[in-house]
Amino acid sequence: MTARSIVGHTVLAVLLQSFAVARAISQTEGAPVRSPIAGAVGSQASANSPSLPAGAPVTIQLDDAITRALANQPAFAAAAAQAKIAKLDRSIARAALLPSAVYSNQFLYTQGGAGFIVNPIRAAEPNLRSSSAPRFIANNAVHEYISQGSVTETIGPQQFNAVSKASAGIAIANAELEIARRGLVATVVGLYYNSLATGRKVQVAQRAADEAASFTKQTQQRETAREVAHADVVKAQLLQQQRERDLADAKLNADKARLDLAVLLFPDPREPYTLAIADTLPAPPSRADVEAALAKRNPELQGALASSHLANLNVTAARLAYLPDLALNYNYGLDAAQFAMHNDLGADNLGYSASAALNIPLWDWFTTRDRIRQAKIQRETAHTILTNTQRRLIADLEEFYSEATVAHDQLASLNLSADTAAESLRLTRLRYSNGEATVLEVVDAETSLTTAENAREDGIARYQNALANLQMLTGTL
Repeated sequence: MTARSIVGHTVLAVLLQSFAVARAISQTEGAPVRSPIAGAVGSQASANSPSLPAGAPVTIQLDDAITRALANQPAFAAAAAQAKIAKLDRSIARAALLPSAVYSNQFLYTQGGAGFIVNPIRAAEPNLRSSSAPRFIANNAVHEYISQGSVTETIGPQQFNAVSKASAGIAIANAELEIARRGLVATVVGLYYNSLATGRKVQVAQRAADEAASFTKQTQQRETAREVAHADVVKAQLLQQQRERDLADAKLNADKARLDLAVLLFPDPREPYTLAIADTLPAPPSRADVEAALAKRNPELQGALASSHLANLNVTAARLAYLPDLALNYNYGLDAAQFAMHNDLGADNLGYSASAALNIPLWDWFTTRDRIRQAKIQRETAHTILTNTQRRLIADLEEFYSEATVAHDQLASLNLSADTAAESLRLTRLRYSNGEATVLEVVDAETSLTTAENAREDGIARYQNALANLQMLTGTL
């Protein structure tokens, strides 16, 4: 034996002996023991394997999917936050109409000695007396204590216009919030129905693969019986291989669609779930109901109207700069040389003062005039946007309603085509079994059935999306 083989046998004997000792100990203590090599391999495999979520799949309906997406989507959360901020802006604008009150406390020290008589000639005058007056004539005393409450109110048309502008801003923010919501709903609806369609296409691909496998088996049996040539078997095998590839692609597309939807619904996109399937497809609403709902609940139109109203208010606000403002002020408190209720002579230090100021604008070098022109330009732009929005809504109504109507009318034709193709395949297989049809006819019939079934699933998804677009346009979804 070589040295390498001796070392190998020695290592193997040591491992076996250690495992036997461990087994004996485990039997004594009543604890199961695994092989060290198996344990290492198992721990490595568990570390490398991804942790998949466990539990029963959650059944998701369309309304549940929309609710979950609204709670998880950041763009909608930003729009909702902006709507809340707009409401607070109106509260701030309303607060500006009310008086404001502050209580200020202040101590002022000014260098004294301005009242001492230094000139000897003036000192001889009997009417003059020395005093410790502050050197700054603007200040009242060397030590001055101020503790006052102040109430201020500004009355002007611009304050009232600011409240109206804030209210218009709320309307715009709410319309933008609804637009963001409907945009997210449109995304969820598209992904929801796409996931349903891809799931049904997997069933179609599975049926086609099973059909191809059955046909391959039939050709092989007929070849064994000397009824067809080997070329029929080859053609059937090619069809089966193609259907198996189609099935793999259909499963991949279904997994992609499920993950795309799960990103909007769950914290972990890998969480298993199933989609609820409606028993019947609803008919499209009447044209009169659609037009009535469009006039009431369309966020694009409401947002354009609110923007136009805000533009008119901006013009008014610019013109109000020509009008005066009235400012009222009332103060009560202490402004004395002592921080006390009474001075050295016993008089009260507490008192009040009031003031009124009327500010009349006279000249600003045409600044107000230019601001009015700017506001008018913005108003014309808002009016253009409003008219374009109205035209766009009319076009969308015609497009979406026609799409939903045509897609609904085609559902019966698509079902009939799928049923006809299935019957054609059945008859062609019978004819092939009797030797009356060729392998190419069977392949063509099977391909026609698969195409018809996929077209039916696409038609169902098309109608569901068209109906959802019409509902979102009118605000019923």
